[in-house]
Amino acid sequence: MAKKKLENLTFEESLSELDSIVHNLEQGELSLEESMILFERGLSLSQISQSKLRAAEQKVNILLEKNGEHQLSNFDLHSEDNLLGEHL
Repeated sequence: MAKKKLENLTFEESLSELDSIVHNLEQGELSLEESMILFERGLSLSQISQSKLRAAEQKVNILLEKNGEHQLSNFDLHSEDNLLGEHL
C-alpha cells in the first residue's frame, strides 16, 4: 500500500493500515530500524483515528442536542439491548 499523508486517510483506511502495521510488527521479521519506522507511523495513525472518533462523537452529540435529546448515556457493549441488537 502506498503511504498516503495521514490527513488524507479516511478513518477506515487508517484502521486498515494500522492493522497491517501490527501484523508486520508481530511477524518479527523486520529490522529494528524498519520496526521503529512502522511503530512511529502506527502511533500517528492511532492518534489520527482517535481524533476522528472524538470529532464524530461531538457531531453526534450536537445533532442529538438539536433534536432535543439531551440525555446521553454510555454505550454498554455487554448490554443485552445494545444499539446493534446483538448480544456480545
